[in-house]
Amino acid sequence: MVNRQAGFMLPLNPARIPELFGKAQALQKAGHLDEARKLWLTLAEAAPRHVQPPFQLARIARQAGNVEAAIGYLRDAFALKPGEPVILVALAEMLSAHGKDDEALAIQDRLIASAPRDPRYRIDKALVLQRAGAFDQAEAVLRKAQALDPLRGEPYRMLTANRKVQRGDPLISKMKAALSKKELGKTARVEIGFALAKAMEDTGQYDKVFRFLSPANKAMKAAYRYSVSERQEEVDGLIEAFRGHDFTPVAEETDGFTPIFVTGLPRSGTTLVEQILGSHSRVTAGGEMPHALRLTYDVIGNPARGFDPIGTVAPERFARLATDYEAALRASVPFDQVVTDKAIQSHLVIGPLRQALPRAKFIVVRRDPRDLLLSIYKNMFAQGTHRYAYDLEDLAAYYASFVQILDFWRETLPDAFHEVHYEDLVADPEGQSRALVAAAGLDWQEGCLDFHKNRGSVKTLSVQQVRQPIYRSSAEAWRRYEAELRPLVVALEREGVL
Repeated sequence: MVNRQAGFMLPLNPARIPELFGKAQALQKAGHLDEARKLWLTLAEAAPRHVQPPFQLARIARQAGNVEAAIGYLRDAFALKPGEPVILVALAEMLSAHGKDDEALAIQDRLIASAPRDPRYRIDKALVLQRAGAFDQAEAVLRKAQALDPLRGEPYRMLTANRKVQRGDPLISKMKAALSKKELGKTARVEIGFALAKAMEDTGQYDKVFRFLSPANKAMKAAYRYSVSERQEEVDGLIEAFRGHDFTPVAEETDGFTPIFVTGLPRSGTTLVEQILGSHSRVTAGGEMPHALRLTYDVIGNPARGFDPIGTVAPERFARLATDYEAALRASVPFDQVVTDKAIQSHLVIGPLRQALPRAKFIVVRRDPRDLLLSIYKNMFAQGTHRYAYDLEDLAAYYASFVQILDFWRETLPDAFHEVHYEDLVADPEGQSRALVAAAGLDWQEGCLDFHKNRGSVKTLSVQQVRQPIYRSSAEAWRRYEAELRPLVVALEREGVL
């Protein structure tokens, strides 16, 4: 049951419970998560039969990236209200995130049985199956979901995302028919737009790709605000805070915890690189986790209030960063000593992480920006994330800020990270993989070339690609769309990164 370290002395006057429920919800909504957590713990003690405290504690734990704690709280909520679909959905999601796919699928089957005509639960089940590499099973589930609601967007997007669409596939005509319906929702229209763009590319109809892709991206840009200047201010502020600092580690290397950070922009090949490393017998592939940037910003400041000059940060705070980061990882994924963290934003804070974690290794993945940014532009990310992704000039500016801070680290800490260029990796898989494994401080194992046989769950848009041997077909794909991508190329040249 709930681990109670309450923020109020007990017993609590029962008459105050409704008032404190409202206060806890307000704190949580305002982002004061630590205060909200303490209050919910108090309420869990004062109202042990009420489901809201453990459920909200699970939400807070999830936001902090503590999957293990979230699962525990959700089990408590489930014990109190075992038939509540919202709890079951959240529990299945967290179980899958923690690698417990079989248990997650059992819960989703229970949800489907309880509401057989609701496509949402089938979509959730298909996502877990796709991540586990069970693509045929996922497709059967998705086709049933699509038949239940032909105007729902996710089944179309997911059906096209992880297989090559063939000419004449009835799915294409179904998507076009759905897109012609006036009653089609905005989100579904966007999802089907991305799906049809993918289908046009798969079937070699390259002149029709941007006919669907451009409106879908335009709608996403309109829905989610993105500021180029705010991103630039963040990167400039970090560099100013870091400039001239001695990043010598605060602790000696030991034989213990060894994280391998795999970083780079989305669609650059970070998942492929992590899967190669994760196929080593000593390595656990942790996936993309939020802890590194969040905990480092807790030490040095954040974009909203500004960054402290790193020289003013007490050494003991870096020691605390190390222990907090390891604890957060161990709460998110089970591993022995060596674990990968595909936190793509960790390139922003290589220096502080290196200072706190002397055994850490850093792998930065690069790719031709035209192919890279086109690949980002062709994909629909989770709602509200990667907001720069839906405009070609925004993409160029974002890429330039990535290059800017990478150049800073190359100058400041020239031996701190190993660069992998995607084009080199696909051209020479064994040579580049050997160099990668050595840079990670590991001995070579032939199994690293068989990464596509790894049965671990993959939770990124690259889930289907990493189930195959390395292929070269995505190199120079941008040349198919030179006219449409002219604004991107011009912007990259203006930024000085092409």
